[in-house]
Amino acid sequence: MADTWRGIWVVGYRELVRFVRDRSRIISSIAFPLLFLVIFGAGFSRVMGALAPGVDFVQFMYPGIIAMTVLTTSLFAGIGVVWDREFGFLKEILVAPLGRTGIVLGKATGATVLALLQAGVMLVIAPLVGVHIDLATILALIPVVIVLSLGLSGLGILVASFMRSQQGFQLAIQLLIFPLIFLAGVFFPVNSVPVWLEVLAKLNPLTYGVDAIRQIFLGEGAAAAGLGVTIFGHTMTIAEDILVVGILGAVLLAAAVWAFRRQE
Repeated sequence: MADTWRGIWVVGYRELVRFVRDRSRIISSIAFPLLFLVIFGAGFSRVMGALAPGVDFVQFMYPGIIAMTVLTTSLFAGIGVVWDREFGFLKEILVAPLGRTGIVLGKATGATVLALLQAGVMLVIAPLVGVHIDLATILALIPVVIVLSLGLSGLGILVASFMRSQQGFQLAIQLLIFPLIFLAGVFFPVNSVPVWLEVLAKLNPLTYGVDAIRQIFLGEGAAAAGLGVTIFGHTMTIAEDILVVGILGAVLLAAAVWAFRRQE
């Protein structure tokens, strides 16, 4: 247990330091979701109009933009694994007196802290685009971001465990990011698409993270207006969304730990 906690602290702190020193990564991680906000928000807000009483397209999309920020930050938790392998540092970590589970959780924890910080940046921008936030919204958002980021970090580390170069990892992540984003209901209600697309969307863990964040921002009226996620006719609540994300996240983290132990 002590080795696990030591691994979480050491590796998590190292991931934070590495991110702070990489200015290009800081800029790109914030610019990517803002680019989508500008393009889709400005380009489609008039076309889409009001999706529900009192909810325009930007208000509908903004929670998804926050989830997108969490997604990109979390998936790139795995790039540290690839970087360490390329430069030989991974071998040093593996022979150190650190628990393997702690190493994986440390990378996931570091990514989660970064996701929280970047979600905070997006919250600062929210009033500028007409999205209302208050203290209750922020407090409710924190556990959702933590659970979602931990699970998605597990996915990033899992992918990185099978990669041997940063270029290969980045290509694989890019191939993952766009389907996950467009199938998560960031830009459209998942209940208003063809059945085959709806099925794929509801197999996507990010879908439930987007739905939970959207309900936090828009309230229960979002689900009542048909903007929520329904499973067999039941509309998911925030607690149920978090439960689904937590279960899927635990599976992904467990798979990441298994794959990482294979590095020995």
